[in-house]
Formats: sequence, C-alpha cells, structure tokens
Amino acid sequence: MMNETHTQQKATAKVIPISAASGWWPVFKSYNDVVIDSRVPGWLVPLLNRLKHLKNFLVNNIQKLLFFSFIILSLASCKKESLDNVNDIPGLGGDAWETSYIDTWISDSLTEPFNIAVKYKWDQFELSLNKTLVPPKEDKIIPALSAVKKVWIDTYIAETDSLFMKKYVPKFFALCGSASWNTDGTITLGTAEGGRKVVLYVLNDFRTRGMSGYVASDSFNIKQMFHTIEHEFAHILHQTIMYPKEYKSISVGFYTSNWNNVSDANARRDGFVTAYAESSPDEDFVEMVAMMLIEGKAGFEAIINSIPTGTSANNTTQAQAISRLRQKEATVVSYFKETWGIDFYRLQTRVRAQVVNLIK
Repeated sequence: MMNETHTQQKATAKVIPISAASGWWPVFKSYNDVVIDSRVPGWLVPLLNRLKHLKNFLVNNIQKLLFFSFIILSLASCKKESLDNVNDIPGLGGDAWETSYIDTWISDSLTEPFNIAVKYKWDQFELSLNKTLVPPKEDKIIPALSAVKKVWIDTYIAETDSLFMKKYVPKFFALCGSASWNTDGTITLGTAEGGRKVVLYVLNDFRTRGMSGYVASDSFNIKQMFHTIEHEFAHILHQTIMYPKEYKSISVGFYTSNWNNVSDANARRDGFVTAYAESSPDEDFVEMVAMMLIEGKAGFEAIINSIPTGTSANNTTQAQAISRLRQKEATVVSYFKETWGIDFYRLQTRVRAQVVNLIK
C-alpha cells in the first residue's frame, strides 16, 4: 500500500511534520529530499507525491515552458480577422459587378455564338506579374472587339463556316491597355496559350477611322493588333495540323536568336517577311500568314519588290531572297487549301478589305 511504503523509509532522513509544511517550500531544491512519516495521513500521500513530480518537471523544463508560453502569447496577440463576408474579397467572389452594356455586347456578339469569354476588368494574374502594365480603357473595349470580330472571325467564317471558328477559336481573351516590354527592348503585343487563351495588349492606343482623335499613324497600331491575332491563330492551326516539313528547309541555317538586332528590311534581304520570322521556322510560318493577310496581296508584292539588288550581309542574293519568299508563300497557300479547305487568296482579300475599312 502507498502509506506503508512511505513509512518504511530510513529514520536518518529529514522528516517534515505536516503541521509545518507551509514553511518548507524554499528549503528544498527537489521534493526528492522529502520523507513522509507515519504522521502524514494516508489520503494526503498521493497528493504530495504528485506535487513532487510536478515540482521536478517544472524545474527541469522551465526554459521550454517559457518558450512555448511566449509563442502562445504571440499568437494570441495577433488580431483575428473575420472571413465571414468573403464576397468582399476580389478573386474570391468579390469581383462581381453589375452587368453593363459592354458585358451585354460581349455576351451577344462573342460568348453566345462562339463561347468566347472576355476579361477586361483588371486582373494582373491573367498577365505577367513582373511587368508594369495598365488596364484597358472601357471606351476602347467594344470598338476593339467589334473590329476583331469583323477582321478575323467573320472573314474566316465566310471562307469556312461558323463551326470551324467555334472549334478552333480561343475561348478566353484577356485585355491590357499597354504594351508588355521585354528586357531585350522588344515588346509583346499579344500571346496565345495552348490555343485556349489570348492576351491582347496596347488596347488604349486603339483608334480607327471615325473615332475621335484618329490620325493616319494610328493605322500602324491597328495593323499590329490584327497582325498579332492572325499570327497567334496561325499557331493554333499549325499546332493542330502541322504545316509541311519541307517549309523548315527553305531558310535552314538562317534562323537566329538575335532577330531583335535585325531590321525588317535586312531580314527581307535574306528571304524573311519580318525580322521576327528569323527566330524559328514556326514563327517564320505564322509571320508569313499574318503579313500576307493584313497587308493583302498588293502589300505582300510591295515587300517582294522592296528587296534591293546585290547581296545581304549573309551573302544572300536578291534572286535567292525572292525565291525563298515565293516558296514560303506557295507553301502557306497550299497548306490552307489542302489542310483546311480554305482559299487563302480569297481569305486574304476579305481580311485586307476589312482592315482598309478601319484605317482609310
């Protein structure tokens, strides 16, 4: 029994009478020094034993207890924020807004017929987080998207059908007011992600003939915007069904990562329609598609005729440069016909006519 065990301890040990217990706390470093004799009631022995273990625990672990107490108090001192009304948090339900005439137009013109969603409200997470960008102005949204529909969607539908565009058109557009500047001094005017999402930049500079403040130089921004769209859509097409592999051999050995240090004029002397076309065969192909559509047949012929006599810095003759561009043109035309059943020259005529309506 517990009481018997304690009463058998050696008589030489110091005995603390229970009547004097209130005064022995400072005397002992540990309750291990305590001997409880037979005068201590049996019912009190378990309690004293527990106190002994508690005292030793506190002495041995005082540093740990102080540390954890500090952590608990620090956490308790943090201000508790209520998350009851998550509808006020942007991105978690708080980005809802009343439907405006812009949303109605987008729904009627793009979402309902083609399942295209457009985000024009500012959301940096749809764009590059390491770039300085600005939101699009709301008065630019409908004019720009209306032009996109006329120049790009309607012209393809006229040469194919609405099912073609419903199938291959990207389903999400994000709009940005400014250009996206890169560290090498170039700018990104648009991007396409896996054929699903397209980002259009520089929307705040969009002005067509008839819009307030329009000047002739604004035609450059308009053509650049549609060049970007046609460029990205051509990527979607060739990533769905690849263009003939022979295309890659036309300018083999002339592709370079330093294309941004080459002017369009010098690139054409080597048989490229733009300097960016020098970056890779894929970019070469889609640049041909975009330039031929936006500039039209007469504009493309003007590019051909702009190549001067003599040789380029890479020893390409005028005849060689023209030959390469003609081979690329022929491959683009046959690819559209044989792969998609599209008469490229008729599509070219339609696209160019719509561009002209916007700038002249």
